Formats: sequence, structure tokens, C-alpha cells
Amino acid sequence: MNIKDVGQLIISGIEGKSLSDSEKEFLESNNIGGIILFEKNYDSPAQLAELINQIQTCRDDYPLFITIDQEGGRVKRLKHTFFQSPAMFDIAKQDSPKLTFEVHKLMAEQLKACGINLDYSPCCDIWSNPKNNVIGDRSFGTSPEVVEKHVSAAIRGLQTGKIISCAKHFPGHGDTLKDSHYDLPYVKKSLEELEQFELIPFQKAAKSRCETMMMAHLVVDAIDPELPTSLSKKAYDYLRSSLKFNRVVFTDDMEMHAITDNYGVAESSVMAIEAGADIVIYRSMEAARTAYDAIKKAINDRKLELSYIDEKLKRIFELKKSYLDEYTPVYIPEIDKSMNHQKANELSEKLSQE
Repeated sequence: MNIKDVGQLIISGIEGKSLSDSEKEFLESNNIGGIILFEKNYDSPAQLAELINQIQTCRDDYPLFITIDQEGGRVKRLKHTFFQSPAMFDIAKQDSPKLTFEVHKLMAEQLKACGINLDYSPCCDIWSNPKNNVIGDRSFGTSPEVVEKHVSAAIRGLQTGKIISCAKHFPGHGDTLKDSHYDLPYVKKSLEELEQFELIPFQKAAKSRCETMMMAHLVVDAIDPELPTSLSKKAYDYLRSSLKFNRVVFTDDMEMHAITDNYGVAESSVMAIEAGADIVIYRSMEAARTAYDAIKKAINDRKLELSYIDEKLKRIFELKKSYLDEYTPVYIPEIDKSMNHQKANELSEKLSQE
């Protein structure tokens, strides 16, 4: 393992619509693995592509992951000019996996046109608790059968459009009342109940060759009553052994209050990597810097073994090689054509008629 590759374990946010000198220096000098984009980073497809081209000048051997939460419905960072998909719950009501596939393929093509390469989608959570607003209509449905069918179609759509998909929020956030953005939710079900319900869509995602999964900030008593799944070795071991998922695993945003109110940024970053996460996500670069320093120190202090970090880097580089190996900057004059507005209009019309 080369110590310069430690930054590959980090996804960081950036502040604005262009890259500052200090942000560029952090990404470049520490070989950071990727960026997460938010609404504050977007003005237009051309501006977004220019920003991403700028970010990718910071790459070392492989391009950075350029990631985003563009689920459709109420969770979308890119609004005007991009296809505005209805909520997944409403799309799934049409009972047409083909339609779900088409929606996600178009979303992928538009993201790809601007240089984004990974979408934190689809939600595999089952909306089984009607009082659960954090998931709600982000879910495809209220039963495992409906959710798994549309999750599979969404993954195929995104990955056919050359966007890496991410199944979330393992092991299922659909039957919680608390929102992990603000508090730490608890799931009290038995393992048998989870396996017969919550975990079914994740099993389907794994079998559908979803390239990545995201670990939720939940305490699931049946898996680990002490630690949230994002920091629990038992949870990652369960995902690897029971679901046979051997690809890249992200944490959810490590700056959510479920984590920050209970653990420090430095401590939790090392805990997550030690537990089994391949990549930790931070919405701010300030926290990403703290996490990077903490992980590097843990490696130097031999708290994290080099062979263990090597396994993570191997998974990350294999994924980057598969999807991002032949990187070329986005040619901005071609973006409008690549956005396929005609297809977006046709699909919007089709969805409004359903």
C-alpha cells in the first residue's frame, strides 16, 4: 500500500460553484477519492461541467468519484434544466419496471453529460411505517416485493447509463421514526423479521450487481445493540457474509447528528473504516480534513493494518477502473445535446398521463 492512497477512503464536499485554491490543494496533495455535490454547487449544466473538469485536474492515477444524491422526487440536488422525476413511490404505482428503468437511464445520461459518475440511488428502504417522513415517498413501496422489483430496474437504468449506483440505506430505514440527520434511530426487530422484510430489497440489489451500498446510521438491535450499523463491524460482516456483497461500501454522511452528537469526527472516521467501511462521506471539507488526518494517524500508529486498508483500496480501484478508467474532460459545447431534452419531455408527458 502506498500511504498517498489513504485519501481514496474519503469523499468530501466543497463550498461553492467553483473550486477554491485551498480545496484544490487538499484534493490534489492528499489524493482524495471523490467529491459529493449539493444544490449550492449547481447553477447550470455548463457551470457544473466546468466545476467537475476543474475537480478532475486534481486526480492522480484514477479520476475522482463525482457523487450526488439525485434520487428524484424531493431528493434532488439538480433542479432546473435537469429531468424532474416524480417521487419513486409514485413511479412504482404504475407497476412498470420498464418505466422505472427508463427514468433512471435518462437521469444517468444527464448526470453523465456533466461529468457526474456516481448517484446515491436507489433507496432500498421499505416504507412500512406511515409516520416515517425521512424515507416516505423516497421508497418504491410498502412491501418487499414492490421495492425489490423497482430497485432492480433502477440499478439497471443507472448502470446502463454509465452511472455507478448505490443501494441505500442498509439495513433499512423504512420502519423508523427518528431521522438520522438529527437523531440516532433504533430498530428493534429480530434478525428473522429483518431477513423476511427489510433485507429483501438489499439482497436483490446485490444480485442485480449494484456496484456500491451505503450503510445507514441506525442501531439495529438484532445485529449490534451497541453501535450504529455505520460503525459496527458486525453490520459490515453481516453484509459481506450473508448478502455476499464484496464490492464498495460507503457510510452515510458522517456529519449527520446521529454520529456527530455521539462521536467525534476523528474518532468516528477511524471507527467506520475499522468496522468495515471502504469510504466515509463528509459534506464539508473541514470535517473531511479532520477524518483524513485521523485515518492516516491510525495507520501510522498501526491501529489500522496496512493489509486491511489494501483490501479497501483494491475494491475502490477496481470500481474506478471499470467505470472511470478512460476519463476525458466534458466538452461543454456538447452538453445541451447530451442532456436529451426531447426524451426528458416525452418521459415527463408519459408520467403525467399515467
